[in-house]
Amino acid sequence: MTEQKRRPQLVADHEALARTFHQPENEQSRNVLTKYMEQILFGLHDFLREHVGITEEIPLKELAAQFSSSTIARTPVKRLADVIAKIIEELAPQAVNVSSPYFIGHMTSAIPFFMVHLSTIVAALNQNPVKLETSKVVSVYERQVLAKVHRLLFNLDETFYETHIQRPESTLGSFVEDGTLANLSALWVARNRLLPATSGSVGAERDGMANALHDRGLRRVTILVSQLGHYSIRKSAGVLGLGYDAVTVIPVDRANRMDLNVLQRTLEEHCRDPETAVMAVIGIAGTTETGAVDPLPAIARICREFGVHFHVDAAWGGPVLLSERYGHLLKGIELADSVTIDGHKQFYLPMSNGMVFFKDPQAMDAVAYHAAYINRPGSVDLGIRSLVGSRAATSLVLGSALDIMGADGYALLIDHGIETARAFAEEINRRSMFELITAPELNILTYRLVPDGLRESKESNETISGESRLRMLNHVNIQIQRLQREAGNSFVSRTTLRRSGQPDTVVLRVVLMNPRTTPKILNAILDEQESIYLDSIAPSLRLKSLTP
Repeated sequence: MTEQKRRPQLVADHEALARTFHQPENEQSRNVLTKYMEQILFGLHDFLREHVGITEEIPLKELAAQFSSSTIARTPVKRLADVIAKIIEELAPQAVNVSSPYFIGHMTSAIPFFMVHLSTIVAALNQNPVKLETSKVVSVYERQVLAKVHRLLFNLDETFYETHIQRPESTLGSFVEDGTLANLSALWVARNRLLPATSGSVGAERDGMANALHDRGLRRVTILVSQLGHYSIRKSAGVLGLGYDAVTVIPVDRANRMDLNVLQRTLEEHCRDPETAVMAVIGIAGTTETGAVDPLPAIARICREFGVHFHVDAAWGGPVLLSERYGHLLKGIELADSVTIDGHKQFYLPMSNGMVFFKDPQAMDAVAYHAAYINRPGSVDLGIRSLVGSRAATSLVLGSALDIMGADGYALLIDHGIETARAFAEEINRRSMFELITAPELNILTYRLVPDGLRESKESNETISGESRLRMLNHVNIQIQRLQREAGNSFVSRTTLRRSGQPDTVVLRVVLMNPRTTPKILNAILDEQESIYLDSIAPSLRLKSLTP
């Protein structure tokens, strides 16, 4: 008799359903659940440790063919043990191993393994902290966690935090799903504070943008951000009814930071127009493409001059403040009106852990909502001033991580990333086949492979035009990134840098945040890129010099 025949048939009935909700009622059931957890904790951990590559080389079409069923079975088809085994043995090898020290292309990386335990606790408790009736102490705890990060950002005095940390009428910040919703929340507040409902005029939140603008004799509202700003800013402008063309892009200087002269002129121009109102200026503390930090103190000064809301998108760079060695790189963030942080980045948390903070504890009153069954006027529900209606208690993960790691533990991670990026930039400069495009300010850099035949040289007799040269270089680097990704041994991302006065340039982009990524690994990645070029790309190019 086969194993399948010996097993009792899986059924969906009240007895089976009850077992899925009850806690283990005896030693045998406890042992079964413990065995399952061992599979998850150690089976998955062993996979991540043994498979240092990025993913198995399986075409997406083949993967899609494996998952083409759209029918939900009427009866159960798998036991929990089988489901866990399938995920670990079949799905995980075909997913992207972001824990690999060779995965250095995106802002998603390895996390401390205790995060799995903390996330399990969050799932088991299943608290919804936006409502006191579904969380109680967790909501109180969340206020404390928000206050700790608020203090890291704004560093106000002890009296301020004693007053506001547990005051129901005060809101220091809010957890949301990610950096995109955090930016949206900040701009939502900025819009409503710019266009409030008063005794003399209608407001954008209740009466709509068209009525609020018409009532004030305005034609448009603008948001100013550097050209390296995250695309979530345009998304937010669309969602808030401004239209994404309301986002005015400010060029960057040679260091990829917002050009202050252009910012000043643009604000003067907008403020001279009686039909235009500036809603916010956004400084970036760690741009997505290059990791640059805008000149925050100067932007804050200009915003004060014009009376404009100053928002800092620190989704990437915010936790750098924990480093005593490099925290000064974010000087001026304390002058912001609002700040975004994305916890799954340099707080090394699992996904869905974004945060938005406001210096003014009453700022989020501009987006307060109430209902008869929850968030009632006078209640202490966190959801009164929040974009999200229901969410996991991710504050338990962040708060616990801060206790486990401490500021010094996080500083070790931050310092390692920044210093490894600087060492990698030096290695790129040492290699004749590569060209550093943007040096790292934090722990992100960009570079490209430039074959001898495509190098600029005053002594060169090469007749290739500048436009053709750039087109070929872009093609070479697109192919290198694609072929390296498909090989599955390592991963860097690529982007096209678009900067005013400069041609669009395809670059290879590296994000260094995995503490297991070493100079030896980075050298191996560059070696692989050189080999890919020489073996797979150079033979198809018609250049006078094809070898380094």
